[in-house]
Amino acid sequence: MRKQGAKGDEIVEALIANSATFEKKTLFSQEKYRVKKQKKYAPRVLLRRPFARSICEAYFKKHPEKIGFMRVDALSLLLCLGNVTANADVLVVDMLGGILTGAIAERLGGTGYVCNTYRGSSPYPVDITRMFNLSDEICKRIVHASLTDLNSFQTGALVSEGQEKTLPVTHSSGLEEVGMSAVDGGMDITPERVPSPIIKPVKSIKPGQKAPLEAIKLWKENGFSSLIIAAPELDPWGIIKEVLLPLVSFSAPFAVYHQYAQPLATCMHNLQIEKMAIGLQISEPWLREYQVLPSRTHPHMQMSAFGGYILSGTKISSSNSVASSN
Repeated sequence: MRKQGAKGDEIVEALIANSATFEKKTLFSQEKYRVKKQKKYAPRVLLRRPFARSICEAYFKKHPEKIGFMRVDALSLLLCLGNVTANADVLVVDMLGGILTGAIAERLGGTGYVCNTYRGSSPYPVDITRMFNLSDEICKRIVHASLTDLNSFQTGALVSEGQEKTLPVTHSSGLEEVGMSAVDGGMDITPERVPSPIIKPVKSIKPGQKAPLEAIKLWKENGFSSLIIAAPELDPWGIIKEVLLPLVSFSAPFAVYHQYAQPLATCMHNLQIEKMAIGLQISEPWLREYQVLPSRTHPHMQMSAFGGYILSGTKISSSNSVASSN
């Protein structure tokens, strides 16, 4: 029937007509059979603008290992505990391909900054961020800076290796471009030499540019307003001690995602001993999806039983905590 050019709906109706058991099925079973055949022979595609939830759900179903097995409810809770709001300067350690960076930038909506920090000389890849199809105004707010740059900033310069220097920009007279030449101090205009205007396509801004020096200086003076970490390959306590203490402002919230609970429990214990934070808690998000149909509303028969763990708290001054305990 397909070779003869039959439409998908015609094939479905032919299958139903030739089915020996269709009439014996219940109405619910008949509808289920019809939907199953329509998906195979008459599929329909709905185009929707990408956003954090749809991208996270797609990766969780197809390639969960690329996003650290982070479920969409865990991502939502992570943004909530990290207090991601307008005009916030969020410090991020994103080793999940950019799903966290894109979600934060989407919520900021072109205000504040999301700064991706990293160890070493090259930033962590954020390829998933491009799937958000963010505007240029929002992409400007996605920057990166190494831990060395953030910790060793000096007025007017960065002391880290490999820092690019600003080179002087030279401008040509542009006479050849408009068909003019200088002759005896005057202008000899030759209309025949004037080329047709060349329209160059405007390149979109790529997310994840290097953080400007002015912003790094401001962050060094005032600290970041919040910290969010999703780095399954790093030790949570090691990165927290290196990032939280010098770079985040006091009373700033932080949230750390990990696939397993034990690394977060160790980090939480060390934070309590060092008196670096208060309001510490480890949360395990739980999600149950429901099928909502007339007379058939019930939980899905198959669901995800695991979505990772999140450690959250608020940074404090260790001297203030000691004074208050006394």
